[in-house]
Parts: sequence; structure tokens; C-alpha cells
Amino acid sequence: MAGDILVGQLLLSATQQLNTLSESPRLDAEVLLAHCLHKNRTWLVTWPDKKLSNDQLLCFQTCLQRRIDGEPVAHITGTREFWSLPINVNQHTLIPRADTELLVEQVVSSYPQNTASGTATETTSDTAKDIDIDSTISLADLGTGSGAIALAIATERPDWNIIATDRSSEALNMARENASQLKLQNIEFRHGNWFEPLADLTFDIIVSNPPYIAAGDPHLCQGDVRFEPTSALVSGDSGLEDIRYIVAHAKAFLKPRGRLYIEHGYDQQAQVLDIFMTNGFGSIKQHLDLANNPRLTSGLKP
Repeated sequence: MAGDILVGQLLLSATQQLNTLSESPRLDAEVLLAHCLHKNRTWLVTWPDKKLSNDQLLCFQTCLQRRIDGEPVAHITGTREFWSLPINVNQHTLIPRADTELLVEQVVSSYPQNTASGTATETTSDTAKDIDIDSTISLADLGTGSGAIALAIATERPDWNIIATDRSSEALNMARENASQLKLQNIEFRHGNWFEPLADLTFDIIVSNPPYIAAGDPHLCQGDVRFEPTSALVSGDSGLEDIRYIVAHAKAFLKPRGRLYIEHGYDQQAQVLDIFMTNGFGSIKQHLDLANNPRLTSGLKP
């Protein structure tokens, strides 16, 4: 009977069932149960002896079976936290990864809040000093998907002008929904592939987390990526076609001293560095993700 099942007992049982199926069985169980109870995970830890109703138990059993069948937790709950923001996702968008927060972190730290206020401080980075401090910073997010990157930056820098593009109208609809839910009004969403919707505009900053997995990569048949859109994951036989395209065309859409940020695969550091150098970018920087793997490259337009 549901009335005899306690939160702590259910979490223990679910964790054991997911133990060989997930890299984070306890976390998965907690997120799914919190979703069904409309509580946060802290509540679960605080009240392990609370009893479940029949409806709550049925919800959890259904969600748990979907996870056992391999479906991503984010698709089951419809949301994933990114930069401490609740980001809605679906089958048309990538699930935001923690490693992608590195891109947001580098942009925010390189362009402090007061960069465009006319009162630059001693903490202003060399990158930010290249910006006209009397103007509003403009940023383009290419292939925005759920909008996670643009939304996180817009939250941190509400005075910036941000344009986010994507060739998937379904993904853009989700990004717009997320922006509305977060009450962000400094982002404009445009439909089209990479730079196509940007016409003759130029930006201080261009960011992108493009597809960078090679076609035929065995990881495409494993884990959560099986449920994500292939078009947002795969980029030709090498995994580098979209990165090459973006870097080759970015300078035409960057202002003088504007910077391009690209997320890439952990094993693509050398190739991406060469692509940036070949296309004439300077002050190239490469950064490590949470697992100390090369994950982000940026370069400055001369």
C-alpha cells in the first residue's frame, strides 16, 4: 500500500534498481521523486519518513520505469538546471550540460557588469578593455537550442543586447518559452542557420555550442544522447564541419576586437586551435572543463 511506503525507503529501493543503469543512480532517484512530489531534493533529505499517496507512488513508478528504459531524467521531468536556472527541454533540444557553464563563466568573467557603464574598474579584463565602455555590449548565441547559454548570460548581464539563432523552429519555441518563464526581455530569437538571420549586424561577442561529434561515433548509441536530436550532435565525419564554418565566417559578424567563443570536444583542442589560427584570430585562449578536459576555445578578431 502507498500509505506504508516512506520517502527514504523508496529512494533506497530506486537507487538500487538504477545502480547498474545510471552513472548517478541516487541523484536520478531524488530528482524523479522530487518531481512527483513537487518538492526539492532538500525536502526529501529532511523528511525521509513522510508517506506517499497512491497518486504520488504511481507517478514515481512511471517515471522510474522510463529512466530504467534509458530515457534521460531531463526529458522525464521536462527540465534541467543550468547556471542555477530551470531550463525546459524536450526532444528537439540538447539537454544542457554542466560543462557548458564554462562558456558562460568565461564570458561573464571577461566582461564585468560595469564594462559598458562608462566606469571600468581595475578588475576589468584585457578583453573587456577592448570594448567601448560607452556602448551596450552586443552578443550573438548561434544554435541556441533550449536557450541555456543565452538565458544564463542574459540573467547575469541584463543590460546587454543578445540575439539567439537556431535553425530548428521547435527549439526556438522552447527557448522563447524559457525566456518568458524567466522574465528575460533582453534576448531576441531569430530563426535560421548560424549567421543567416543576422544580416549585416556585428557583435562584440559571438558564442556557440555547435554539434561536434563525428558521424558514427559509438557514443551516439549510448546514454542520454540516444534521445537527443542528431542534428544538434553530429557534424560530419570529423565532428568539426560546423566549427570550421562558424570560425571561418565569424569575423564578418564581429566588431573590431570582438571575441568568438566555441565549445568543442575534449579531444579536439589541437584541431580547433589550428582552425582559429588559420582564420586569423589572435589572443587565442583554451579552457578546461570540470573534468580538466579541453572544452572551450576563444579568439579575438584583430
